[in-house]
Amino acid sequence: MPAATKPFAIFCGPDDFIANRLGKERFEAAAKGAGADDFSREVISGFANNVDEVETAVNRFRDAVQTVPMFGGRRVVWFKDINFLADTVTGRAEGTLKQVEALQELLEKVNPDEVAIVLTAAPVDRRRSFPKWCEANGDFTLAGGDGESASEALAGVALAEARENGVSFDGGALEVLLSKIGPNTRLLTEEVRKLATFAGEGGAITEAQVDELTPNFAEGDFFASAERFFAGDLAGTLAALAQHFFNGNDARPVLSALQNRNRILIQVRVLLDTGDLRAPGPYGFDKAAWARAQGAYAKHFGGDTEKSAYHLFTQNQWYVGKLASAGKLPGLRRLIDNQQEFIRAFEEIVRRPSEQEAVLRDMAVRCLAPGAV
Repeated sequence: MPAATKPFAIFCGPDDFIANRLGKERFEAAAKGAGADDFSREVISGFANNVDEVETAVNRFRDAVQTVPMFGGRRVVWFKDINFLADTVTGRAEGTLKQVEALQELLEKVNPDEVAIVLTAAPVDRRRSFPKWCEANGDFTLAGGDGESASEALAGVALAEARENGVSFDGGALEVLLSKIGPNTRLLTEEVRKLATFAGEGGAITEAQVDELTPNFAEGDFFASAERFFAGDLAGTLAALAQHFFNGNDARPVLSALQNRNRILIQVRVLLDTGDLRAPGPYGFDKAAWARAQGAYAKHFGGDTEKSAYHLFTQNQWYVGKLASAGKLPGLRRLIDNQQEFIRAFEEIVRRPSEQEAVLRDMAVRCLAPGAV
């Protein structure tokens, strides 16, 4: 059955922003194609915190679909932000499952010549029968899932936003941006807009611009402490810690950032020492060498592909190269000693919770004072 004759379109995936972005494009295109005025188009929220709200949302959607346009013509309805198809307490409830059955029955009876329907849902438990039915009977798009990795979905969002703002990405700028932002589509969109303003219409966003203008959101507000620590800058580390605790923050996020980066560097150090990788250049590690190392060693991580500091090859290649070249990469012994110091600091914080800043300052001195490396 051609997509144009299917009774509804559904966009779903793990990220509601990506699903809604695609749904909005389809909704606006359908409204334009049908010549629908404000009285012929309607957006219904599918966000529900409990079974009663699920029932209310489905009933509102039913009313919107079955309403006859005031001036005739084709109606366009968007059932937006559906969250009750997920594997949650609300999603598993018997009352919710009955409402999902009612939703399916409604969609089965839709006449696409009278009403165009767009649904956006995130997240979705694809083991359930309803998503499978939608895939077989509707214009189904899974964004950021199976055929499209999360990084590919994020890259698509960034590229679309850049096109909309009349700019492009130069070289590895997009890869750098994704490594700095992390899996936050809303923040990614805003950063692209900011960079596009700086580049100017018709311009190109460069790696240097991203590096200079985009903070490292992926590591949080404690990035400065980790950055100075692994650059071997004792004074800078102590100053960053002072700023962190001046704002009343906790020590544990700092320790977590330090441990995560140290785990990555231990793996890098081993591969450098064995000759599997060479010291990174301005664009990170050699891509061919990185691919060979990944082919040789990724299998030993059990096939896990979720981003983790325990698994070097789930990290962005450019980002890892930047970490390794940010300062003099310590030897393996020093990196292992760092990890022991982080554990020691955590144990001290448990014993002395009111002296967290002092504990981290002492740890930094032990690791970074002359003669420690």
